[in-house]
Amino acid sequence: MDTRKLAYFVKIVDSGSITKAAAALHVAQPALSQQVSALETELKQRLLIRSKQGVEPTAAGHTLYRHAQTILRQVEQARIDVAASGAAPSGRVSIAIAPYSMASSLTPRIIREVGRRYPDIVLHLTEIYGGVLSEAIKNGRLDMALIYEPGPIRGVQFTTLIVEDLYLVVNAARELPVDPGAGTIALEAAATLGLFLPERIHTLRQVVEAGFDSKGLTLHLVGEVESVPSLTRLLRSDLGATILPKSAADALFHEEDFRVLRITGPALQCKIALCTPDHEPLSEAGSAVLLVLKEMLQEMLRSKYQPLSGGTSSAAADAS
Repeated sequence: MDTRKLAYFVKIVDSGSITKAAAALHVAQPALSQQVSALETELKQRLLIRSKQGVEPTAAGHTLYRHAQTILRQVEQARIDVAASGAAPSGRVSIAIAPYSMASSLTPRIIREVGRRYPDIVLHLTEIYGGVLSEAIKNGRLDMALIYEPGPIRGVQFTTLIVEDLYLVVNAARELPVDPGAGTIALEAAATLGLFLPERIHTLRQVVEAGFDSKGLTLHLVGEVESVPSLTRLLRSDLGATILPKSAADALFHEEDFRVLRITGPALQCKIALCTPDHEPLSEAGSAVLLVLKEMLQEMLRSKYQPLSGGTSSAAADAS
């Protein structure tokens, strides 16, 4: 099986027609059909279903299409890396950063430091939730991520960085059954409040729900909010409360309008982890950015947090 056959096959599936693919590839249609037949003979599987409307991949064809995309992407990256060998790393590197976490505060520093060291690298930064992470990392749409660790996901590797306690954030004017000097609130008391939380796909929401369930408490969800400005306005209007890690609560709600209280009885905790693919190596540019990211995180951990030892876990089952 050579890469040219795979490229032809991918183009046919994308085009939905052998005729259209032949025109795009500047290859005679009979020759293209012959290449598909050769693949089907080699794999002993029918790959395409032909009709007057065009072609559709079979189940085996879908499987080959997915693998072919990965193989072709790796071959192209190999060409780029070899051509750039010895030169400064360059290219596009995509990073996902969990919203409502200490990692989001790193964004300006990441941009500044990568730009200083590697001016030819273009960073693509986005926010993403753990539930959609597996496909994004496995399909190569993301190179790495700093997220709430969602549990085992096939095809990616998590390196746990810190474990953070969760805190209740509420309007400072709200009367609560707490000791004013303690800075804590019992989970049962927090359960009496209406909460704004992200949707269920977000690991933070899952941690909160699991904590409530463990004590037989009912979650009073006022709304699902994933916009920091909107969340700030809602809490300032005293329409509800929210639950966040301490670092995120301090960064987002440091004004005197809000109270930040550690949840106890029991404490709720979440893990922040670095996520990378475990099935293919990063590009040269991706490896360079990963090194910068690890240096920043180590510095942050030394100054604010206690790093964990042996926190790497490789997934065995897809949680998305």
